[in-house]
Amino acid sequence: MTKNNISYELIIETAARLSNKVGLDHLSLKMIAEELNIKSPSLYNHISSLDDIKEKLMIYGWKQVEEKIIDAAVGVAGYDALKKMCYAFYHYAIHNKGVFTAMLWYNKFESTEKNKATTKLFDMLFKIMSSLNMSDEHIHHAIRTLRSFLEGFALLVNNNAFGNPISIEESFELSLEIIMKGIQSLEEK
Repeated sequence: MTKNNISYELIIETAARLSNKVGLDHLSLKMIAEELNIKSPSLYNHISSLDDIKEKLMIYGWKQVEEKIIDAAVGVAGYDALKKMCYAFYHYAIHNKGVFTAMLWYNKFESTEKNKATTKLFDMLFKIMSSLNMSDEHIHHAIRTLRSFLEGFALLVNNNAFGNPISIEESFELSLEIIMKGIQSLEEK
């Protein structure tokens, strides 16, 4: 690959692929440059640092998750939509471990680009949950609960932290059912 064929997008896609393979903590500019068959200093024509790449990976991941979650919710509503969105997030997170780790950096960076990366997703979640007849305050708490469950569960799976031999998928399904019943209890009668 020649220097002229290198683009910002190619660098981020390469970094995403490598971080999923070796882990975000092991990603380096040298590794990315070698994968692109260029010298490390050439990367600085497009990025400013490894942290810059990690920030862009965080945004890249949230945009990809947003796409997958929105696709999952098309044609369904209410709790079915919420469940499908949760599964889409979970599957993305466990199949893209490095990018998912970068996504956890969400509050480390403040930028308009970062905010745009999740606004559509959280707006959609809010709209779906608004149809469930609960207060805005309860919706915000429920969204926070779903996010913490999904990110925490995926983080544990990605780090092989569940020692019990029972099915992780069954645990995920049961946990999600419990959370959905908890959300249902917040509905105003």
